[in-house]
Amino acid sequence: MTAPEDGAQGPARDRTGAAAPREIARIGLVVHEGKPAARAAAQRVRDWSAARGVPCADIDVWSESDARRPAHEEAALAGNPDLVVTVGGDGTFLRGARVAAAAGALVLGVDVGRVGFLTEVEVDRLEEALQAVLDGEVVLDARMMLTLRASRPLVLPRGMDALLKFGRGPALPSPSVRPGTAEEVGWGVPLDVLALNDVVFEKLARDRQASLALYVDGRLFASYSADALVVSTATGSTAYSFAAGGPVLSPDLEALVFTPVAPHMVFNRSLVLSAQHRIGVLVLGRSGQVAVSVDGQLRGVLDPGDWVSVYGATQRSELVRLDQPHFLDRVRSRFGLSDARAAVADGEAPMVYDPLEPLPPDLAHPGPTAG
Repeated sequence: MTAPEDGAQGPARDRTGAAAPREIARIGLVVHEGKPAARAAAQRVRDWSAARGVPCADIDVWSESDARRPAHEEAALAGNPDLVVTVGGDGTFLRGARVAAAAGALVLGVDVGRVGFLTEVEVDRLEEALQAVLDGEVVLDARMMLTLRASRPLVLPRGMDALLKFGRGPALPSPSVRPGTAEEVGWGVPLDVLALNDVVFEKLARDRQASLALYVDGRLFASYSADALVVSTATGSTAYSFAAGGPVLSPDLEALVFTPVAPHMVFNRSLVLSAQHRIGVLVLGRSGQVAVSVDGQLRGVLDPGDWVSVYGATQRSELVRLDQPHFLDRVRSRFGLSDARAAVADGEAPMVYDPLEPLPPDLAHPGPTAG
């Protein structure tokens, strides 16, 4: 697992900000076809687009005869849209985000799901949101993504496709290899794959633990026997990583979050690392096989001796917001947080408490990244 630095710099540190008007010449549409409300909202997107002469193409469409395609192929078949609109929940949003990243497009999530951390607008604001994007009256929320290198191309064993398809729709293909051999680029095989939420390494057999060594920048941190290891972005900290006991991070942080799932060891804590670091996972010699999932989609299986390195991608996912996001408001509402009864008995807290406006000069600083 020792390897020279690969020169991956991680994403640039641009922050959430108002969007300049951008020409929207084509829209891509990703729909949760299993929900009648999603199908109805999708038709409203098509009608809105047709009324303005903006082509609108469905992407990542599941059918019995058609296999799903890599993100670049999906984007090309849709005419490389400038805006990808997803109609569903966060799972549908992640489907759209992978295609949007390949096309360099914005992504707008319309929420008809159950949790909706990533989706932005309710159905009743759909046309308002589309017009705001067209007029440039939105906020772009640029999110860090993850990419991978590996000791070999990821593949799915024969017979896995039928298992994965049951109840979930067609599986995505294994990620292709980007140009450049391990010798040319310095180490590892670069994979053409991006994750907005997380990359998960989990045991493939129910009765066989995954034995995995965790490396940070090529140096061993610890070896784990566990159900899974999760490497997430700050965006993904509220997904599988959170369910496994990981911390909630503000999504504008440039960070890698490592969380073990049911490890057979005393140290079961998460690690939060700068995005400048690189996390490597090596499958130990007598481990069971290990499945690699990217944003919830199984993309390959590792054998003993294989390794994968996860690090910050240069691409960003550009989420469309109608207003400056208040992330913790969303955490409070989506998780149904309730206040301690003992605290409420001692007084009711106002929803907004900001007595220092305008801020005094000694507090009115932009933070540690000021130039």
